[in-house]
Amino acid sequence: MGLLQTIESSAFSTWVRENNSLWAYPGILFMHVAAMATLVGLSAMIALRLVGFAPKLPVPPFERFFPIIWGAFWINAVSGMVLLATDATAKLTNPLFGAKLLLVALGVVDMMLIRRVVFRGRDGGADVPALGKILAAASLFLWFGATTLGRLLGYLGPLGNLSVG
Repeated sequence: MGLLQTIESSAFSTWVRENNSLWAYPGILFMHVAAMATLVGLSAMIALRLVGFAPKLPVPPFERFFPIIWGAFWINAVSGMVLLATDATAKLTNPLFGAKLLLVALGVVDMMLIRRVVFRGRDGGADVPALGKILAAASLFLWFGATTLGRLLGYLGPLGNLSVG
């Protein structure tokens, strides 16, 4: 717990958390959200095509979005670490945060597998393989789940207590 408090009370974390500048917390949060929207939006677009939406659109051109997805992922990762540092003790002890990170990690692995299974060494005329469709459906679930958990973190208590009813 001491390390987390040290990170949280560092000069940089304090500046991000307490400075009124748009370059501090609001700007970093904006970058995080914009990168997440790009990452999840493009991943969802590819996944929806792979599971069968818009079947007349050829699949191979969608591969061009992967560099943008990776760029958005790294912006999201860096901005997320900065945001995490401002409240490390609360976030890193919250099981919802751990679940979110697990879904993000699985989403990244799934994204790499989609690229390998669907786009590598295939011509444009072939149908999407069954494994590609399964991975695409998993991608939708993983990114939707990670995004939902990320949003819930801001509203639920430190242990993720949620009452039903």
